[in-house]
Amino acid sequence: MHSSTLFTLLATGTTSLAYTIPANLQAIYNAHKAGTCANPLSGTSSSGAVFCGDIPNAIFLKGSNGNYDNMDVDCDGADDKVGDCSNDPTGFGETAFKDTVQSYGISDLNANIHPYVVVNEPPFFDAQHFGLKPLSVMAIVCNNQVWYGVWGDTNTEPTTGEASISLAQLCYPNDHLTGDNGHGPKDVLYIGFLDPTAVPGKNGAKWNANNVSDFEASIKALGDRLVQGLGTNNGGGGTTPPPPTCSWEGHCAGASCGSDGDCSDDLTCNSGVCGSSSGGGGSAPPPPTCSWEGHCLGDSCGSDDDCSDDFVCKSGKCSVDQ
Repeated sequence: MHSSTLFTLLATGTTSLAYTIPANLQAIYNAHKAGTCANPLSGTSSSGAVFCGDIPNAIFLKGSNGNYDNMDVDCDGADDKVGDCSNDPTGFGETAFKDTVQSYGISDLNANIHPYVVVNEPPFFDAQHFGLKPLSVMAIVCNNQVWYGVWGDTNTEPTTGEASISLAQLCYPNDHLTGDNGHGPKDVLYIGFLDPTAVPGKNGAKWNANNVSDFEASIKALGDRLVQGLGTNNGGGGTTPPPPTCSWEGHCAGASCGSDGDCSDDLTCNSGVCGSSSGGGGSAPPPPTCSWEGHCLGDSCGSDDDCSDDFVCKSGKCSVDQ
């Protein structure tokens, strides 16, 4: 997409999708900007940031005292040399999750259309170990507003703070950002959500959108819900993200079940899905809502296609694929 096209979209309504930062998210931004990360989950990147677990049920990039991270521009994926990506010195013709998005009906993510964030690979950072899911919705606080994107690509180098050109130009439409010119100040907050329903799946986003405006609109409601679920008690040290598994793999929160004996640890069988009993400890089940109402965890199904997002059909119930 040529820059003139993107700026036309911005002028004709895309900016209405940018949110004023909600109070809870603003409180998080203010509380964590000062100081350093109490619970680092990675080494320190070349920009001085670490992946941090100080926000409950989330992972974010935290820089040194007073900093978050910058925003380098990524052009990987389909049409990686088009328009403002034509001068990208490091562009690559595909993204890390190309195989998955092909099952969504597109050849690959397009940096000019899909606002995505780049997250590092092991050994620098193992996002999936801590519960962050590929192609999950993320929140990006930039330029005194919030936008939503997805975790869409990976980086083997210890370089953090990288986003697709469409996301960079949404954040900073007047800065003339290109494939070789990013946003240097370390004031961008990237938040990933440790919530299995943060993945919109095939039907929860408009993957075949023709422009960034349409794609952004398609993940807006999910992003809103995820942000609303963030706590505001963020001043006192770090909280370790919950582990992605339990002691009996395949029988954890969200797995299908026929009785309590099918569920790990202190989990009980509720409506065919393993979850916490009232006051019984154990891992809390994923939220009961998702992007396709009536096709969420515990709902009846005949096949995987009857289940929202990345849920699968097990024993006639939509369940987490474990």
